[in-house]
Amino acid sequence: MASIYDTGLERNPANFQPLTPLSHLARAAGVFPDHTAVIHGSQRLSYRDFYARARRLASALARRGIGKGDTVSVMLANTPPMLEAHYGVPMCGAVLNTLNTRLDAAIIAFSLDHAETRVLITDAEFSKTVREALALASVKPLVVDFDDPEFAGLGERLGDLDYEALLAEGDPDFDWQMPGDEWDAISLNYTSGTTGNPKGVVYHHRGAALMGYGNIVACGMQRHPVYLWTLPMFHCNGWCFPWSLSVVAGTHVCLRWVRAPAMYAALAEHGVTHLCGAPIVMSILLNAPEAEKQPFSQAVKFLTAAAPPPESVLAAMAGAGFEVTHLYGLTETYGPAVINEWKAAWDGLDPAARATRKARQGVRYQALDDLTVMDPATMTRVAADGETLGEVMFRGNIVMKGYLRNPAATAEAFAGGWFHSGDLGVLHPDGYIQLKDRSKDIIISGGENISSIEVEEVIYKHPAVQSVAVVAKADEKWGETPCAFVELKAGVAASESDILDWCRDRLARYKCPRHVVFGELPKTSTGKIQKFALRERTREI
Repeated sequence: MASIYDTGLERNPANFQPLTPLSHLARAAGVFPDHTAVIHGSQRLSYRDFYARARRLASALARRGIGKGDTVSVMLANTPPMLEAHYGVPMCGAVLNTLNTRLDAAIIAFSLDHAETRVLITDAEFSKTVREALALASVKPLVVDFDDPEFAGLGERLGDLDYEALLAEGDPDFDWQMPGDEWDAISLNYTSGTTGNPKGVVYHHRGAALMGYGNIVACGMQRHPVYLWTLPMFHCNGWCFPWSLSVVAGTHVCLRWVRAPAMYAALAEHGVTHLCGAPIVMSILLNAPEAEKQPFSQAVKFLTAAAPPPESVLAAMAGAGFEVTHLYGLTETYGPAVINEWKAAWDGLDPAARATRKARQGVRYQALDDLTVMDPATMTRVAADGETLGEVMFRGNIVMKGYLRNPAATAEAFAGGWFHSGDLGVLHPDGYIQLKDRSKDIIISGGENISSIEVEEVIYKHPAVQSVAVVAKADEKWGETPCAFVELKAGVAASESDILDWCRDRLARYKCPRHVVFGELPKTSTGKIQKFALRERTREI
């Protein structure tokens, strides 16, 4: 039965507009038109310029018949056109698909076909792979080339249209489209595809808008932060930071390649206040030769979303002027949706106790409705005792719409009204979650479950270890046993017996690795260790 609050109080354009991150840029350009929005080498774009170029892109695409439901794929580095595409593509109603620049031609071709790509904007640096992908793909998109003026001559042009020529076709005052519904798709991101063809994760305008606010709050960004692009923008739309920074009219400092001299130069010259990345970025900063480092006076927040950094790394980062915040999320949750919300009371704990707190993934973003650990068979929350293992599950507006053209996988992911992450973890009494493993990474040895993360955390503390990954190795007697792949610090030596003795002093014997393999660890384009490749290598040991 309708109440008095349901009568004469209907939605109308005056009191209800769909949420979209496109409004963030419009406001920033209106309020801070002359503030620097983008820095790329010698180039500078004000918010007035940034907004006008995004509108030109939207207008040019619309004039070529691109609109709602069409996919515009981009194969771009962390450059101004990538930022412009995050606004210009959805401003004409289309969906942005940011391609992983380090994938092979076959996977790129699959993605183009699966997305039914209408337009492909591609950087000359990736022309060899893109040429091969276009030859393999069934779709025949309009190809737009971008030849970075700051780094000219990196490759060849593949199409008949240059990016700047496309923008010249557009109107800087284009009356861009608000989404008809905030549930409309804004972007498409493909998962890594390590066990087959990748799945297409679809984001909506509402989630992207809320993630904009969520990132600002979680990362403590005040007005006009300066953000260094060490995180690939193709990865979960750069954790949605291309949209987030417009909320506070921040400055994007583009970085084509993640190298120590360029990072330190940006920190010193541009006053960078925030950057994101995997632990490999920390390693690059900390292990850079002194000649490549430059001093900087400002406090810098480093946001990382991989495994919790060891206490020694955190201490080294603090000593170098970086405050590390640990985040957690998945492609399906718009990037980070969980934060290790640090409490001042923990500062007084002894180092071991602080490290224990820092190892937790944390609590939900303000933009996420719920986060918990559940028994996937009964769909009930596990005991909040820090010991009972379950699956980490998410619910809220920063969870994907679903997987493109894959209803079975979508239904499985959302079974029981929650997003199933596939990550196994525990729930602590204070509500903080802590990962113990991916469901596929749990090692079952003689009927006992062994957390690869637990073993890795112990090995990481060895003073000679740079990186480590522990995976299951088939064993005739035990079914599986732990096998540790170890990358040592430059100029430091350690033997297999050194690592094994270290583990035996700190772990139950059945959890200790039976094998230790030294060498560089294979990593994804975002710096995550490729455990699937290491599992294959165990067959040769």
